[in-house]
Amino acid sequence: MELRAILESHVCVTIKSGSVASFSYICKNTSMNLNFDLSKPVAVGADHAGYEYKTVIVDLLQHKGLDVKDFGTYSRDSVDYPDFAHPVANAVETGEAGLGILICGSGNGVAITANKHQDVRAAICWLPDLARLARQHNNANILCIPARFVSTPAAEEMVNVFLNSNFEGGRHETRVEKIACM
Repeated sequence: MELRAILESHVCVTIKSGSVASFSYICKNTSMNLNFDLSKPVAVGADHAGYEYKTVIVDLLQHKGLDVKDFGTYSRDSVDYPDFAHPVANAVETGEAGLGILICGSGNGVAITANKHQDVRAAICWLPDLARLARQHNNANILCIPARFVSTPAAEEMVNVFLNSNFEGGRHETRVEKIACM
């Protein structure tokens, strides 16, 4: 005999006769695109620590012929990173943007903020290989760059790698589907 219950917290509990209870999360089934929809704008945002990098990245994207939605900041004046991370993440979450790029001092603040949004997978990257793997294995849709820890050329290379890497799907899709909980 098996007893199965779904709790309000979206946890499924399965108890089999004579065995220990097992827990699993009920996750939202999301559609997985293998590549970015570059017909949509790239959402970009940064705090004061990432402002200069953002200007370089916006120029890079525009020179590639991509439409950019710049959510700020627009100066080196001290600001709060959530004020820029939430609009970028919202644009990705709603499908207004095909992907996002966020820059702050460590990359942590913008990544933590962006990952609060459903269907957002924001990855902090400081090497091109990490940007590639974030796309290929995690289907990351927002690249988070730690401006205080990477050079401008490295940031540009990560953007290029992120844009040109596709999600591999397969076994990785099964794992990524387990991330977003309702």
